[in-house]
Formats: sequence, structure tokens, C-alpha cells
Amino acid sequence: MQQADTRWTRPRLLAAVAAAAAAPAWDQVLQPAGPQAAHIVRLWNLTLVVCTAVFAVVLAALLLALWRGRSAQQPAGPAAEGAARRWVGGAAGLSALLLAGLVAADVLTDRALSRLPADDALHIEMTGQQWWWESRYAADADGPGFRTAGELHVPVGRTVVVTLLSADVIHTFWVPSLHGKKDMLPGRPTTITLRADQPGRFRGQCAEFCGTQHALMAFGLVADTPERYALWRAEQQAIAEIPRTAAAQRGQALFLNGACAGCHTVRGTPADGMLGPDLTHLASRPAIAAGSAPNTAEALARWVRDPQQIKSGAAMPPSALTDADLADLVAYLRSLG
Repeated sequence: MQQADTRWTRPRLLAAVAAAAAAPAWDQVLQPAGPQAAHIVRLWNLTLVVCTAVFAVVLAALLLALWRGRSAQQPAGPAAEGAARRWVGGAAGLSALLLAGLVAADVLTDRALSRLPADDALHIEMTGQQWWWESRYAADADGPGFRTAGELHVPVGRTVVVTLLSADVIHTFWVPSLHGKKDMLPGRPTTITLRADQPGRFRGQCAEFCGTQHALMAFGLVADTPERYALWRAEQQAIAEIPRTAAAQRGQALFLNGACAGCHTVRGTPADGMLGPDLTHLASRPAIAAGSAPNTAEALARWVRDPQQIKSGAAMPPSALTDADLADLVAYLRSLG
């Protein structure tokens, strides 16, 4: 495997900063789209108000003490010292009361987070890997189960129970607009329960440092209306379509006869590898490599040619395809809609 390049060059660093600055609104922690995120935002606002008020009072007391100390002509008498002790004692008591209030608010918020009704909940299994996400949807009465990568689709208004797994190191599941963080521990499945109350696309991110490309381990959570979700699910349950163009047919042969089929699955073909993402409906995803690049022909070609140029440290090795073969393979991958 090619040695990972962990050095941040100036252009790469500037590009990362620019991407973070241009993050869309669905990235924002303070814009809740579900009940749990709303509880967390209310707790945050309360904590911010209390801490800001305490900071302002302490700063004002400090400035007052400095001003009085400079203007005092003689040492303070017993009466003044007694008054100071009473002020300090009162401030300490008020601080303890405020801290107790914040603890109570934290406990009440924690209880509210765990009381989301789970009747008729949708169950999804999500696995964090270095450095991408795999989602597994169980079979239902309408079709078989399936796997997808880099995305989590849920119906609006329905409780979703996500079973969290880790294939290697500790990861942390975090969708700021819907819930708080939940650790994913190797060998110890955990669950997180959430609900989206409005349709949209929300950013998810690994929030626990998990290696070289931790910062490039994102996923999209798509909340659809029940009708659109049912349509998406039916599309994902279908096997891959037969390639229609000559280029895509040549690309499929390259895929099945090369190393790709040993790591990836394309349902409806002999490719049944489990090491990498399921590519059955790759073309329907907006991004590749856990959000590291857009899902375009150019980005796919770069990724297949040498993944280390996009995500250094990735387990996928570079290819030695000719330009013509690479174009055919990309044509096949783009046909997997």
C-alpha cells in the first residue's frame, strides 16, 4: 500500500479553510431540524445567557474594585470589610445556585433526548470505517435489504433508530441539525434515536479523531417526505441496470475482470466484494470518498487513477489503467444510477 502523505501543503490548507467558510446553512449547529437538536439548542442558549451574565458581573466587580483601590486614601475599616465579605458570600451563593440550575437543566434535557417515541421506528445500521460510512437497510415486505455509502436517508416525521458500529477505531456519529454526538466503539454496538421534522439535506460528520483523513469523513443525511423516501428505497433495492453504451459495457468488463470486483459489490453482477462501498447505485450519490469530492466524471477518474491525490491514506490502491480503459470504467460507474 502506498505510504500516506500526512503533510498539509499551503494550497491544500487554504482550500480546506475556504471549503469550511463556504459551508451551507445545513451545516449549522444552531439551526435544529428535529426535536432532539431543538432541546440541545435551548440548553445551549440558557448556558450562554447565564455564563455571559456571570462574566459581565465578575468583570464589572473587578473594574469597580480596581477603581476603588486607586481612589482609596486610607485602609478600609471593619464595616467596609464586613460588607465586602457579605458581597463575596452572596456572590458565591448565587454562583452555586446558578450552577445547580444548569445541572438541573442538563438533566432535564438528557431525559427529553431519551423520550422520543420509538413506535414504528425505522431501524438502520451505520458503520464507521477509515474513512467512510456504510449504511445498511434491512429487508422489508417490498424488497430486499441493501447497502449504501456516504448517505443516510430517512423519512420526515418518523423516528429512526440508528445502530452504530465501528469497523476499526473509535468514530463519533454527529448530525448537528438533528442530534448530539454518539461514540462508535469497536466491538460495542450503540444506538442513537433521532427524527427529522422537515425535509432537507443535513451534514453529518465524524467528531472523533480517527486518523489521517478524519476531517474528510462526512456524510449526508437526507430527510425526505414519506412518499419520496419510499421511492428512493425502491430504487435502491433494485439491482444495477445493464450497461447500454459500448463504453459502459467495456467498463463493466474491466470492473468484473479486474481488482474492483474483489472489493466492491454491484448487485446483479458477479461483483460481491465487501471491503469497499457497495457501488450498485453509485451515480445517484452527490459525492464520493465520504464527501471529499463531487460525484463527477472528472473526480471519479482522479479517484480511480490515484485515490491518494484526493484522500491520502485511503485503503484503495492506485490503478495502472490506460486513459482509454479509465474512460470506459468511469462510463460504467456513471451508469450505475
